[in-house]
Amino acid sequence: MKKVVAYIIMSATIFATMEVALKIAGSGLDPFQLTAIRFFIGGLVLLPPSYLERRSSGYKLDASDIAWMATIGIVGIPISMMAYQIGVMGCNASTAAPIFCINPMFAMVIAHLFTTEKMDKRKWIAFGLGIIAMFFMIRPWDVQEGNTVRGIVIMIFSAATFAAYSVMGKRSIGRIGAFTQTCISFITGSLILLAITVATGHPVFAGIKENIGLVAYVGFVVTGMGYILYFLAIRESDASTGSITFFIKPAIAPVFAILLLHESVYWNTVVGIVLLIVASVITITDAAIQRNHDQAAD
Repeated sequence: MKKVVAYIIMSATIFATMEVALKIAGSGLDPFQLTAIRFFIGGLVLLPPSYLERRSSGYKLDASDIAWMATIGIVGIPISMMAYQIGVMGCNASTAAPIFCINPMFAMVIAHLFTTEKMDKRKWIAFGLGIIAMFFMIRPWDVQEGNTVRGIVIMIFSAATFAAYSVMGKRSIGRIGAFTQTCISFITGSLILLAITVATGHPVFAGIKENIGLVAYVGFVVTGMGYILYFLAIRESDASTGSITFFIKPAIAPVFAILLLHESVYWNTVVGIVLLIVASVITITDAAIQRNHDQAAD
């Protein structure tokens, strides 16, 4: 259990620095360029555990698996994460981080509509709290300095599309493996985004040398090691326990935003984060209850 706690705390802390690091890096690099590079690096970091996972399971990938993971990668990288980077640049990091953490609430609704995982009373309560939390964090009655309507809307779109990425991935992750699926979807998605970057005339290498430290951090540490630690937490426990990472993150992220970006965090953001944590606890509890019910039925 100590290992699980350590993995969760380390991955949550790394993920909590994401918005700050991307906001700083985004000031010197093109958003298309930065997103493509960081997920390509992240995919490469995941290659060794992916190889060990496949060797352990003995599962052989076929063409349909590769095509499916490429499809997941398109939704995750050129669509969701591209929007995420643009959204981060249009919001305060202390606002962007909690808004993106709403994505599990969107995932529940998407799963309800397109899979056999249906919403129950607890999930609807969690979803409602998530929406109220987002309302407080956005503060539409008086948008906080540093936030823009465009940035907030794009960040919500990013959270919703990442939820779709998660639901799509859940269909095959048990068969293919978490490391393998994430690794290949990252690499294929980043290569497709790189092709889009070149085709649309965005820079590919400009500014990398001047920002090499930040590129290495967001690629190797945030996107690579962050996900490795997250999946290790899941492997040593279960998906519900591992997901605790994403309700610790919004509580930590504003601290980094205050210390490194000198942002101000107001009462409405604190209320939104508290509501989001409550919603996350309800979601995790519901998953644990459902899992225990299924085990009892077996």
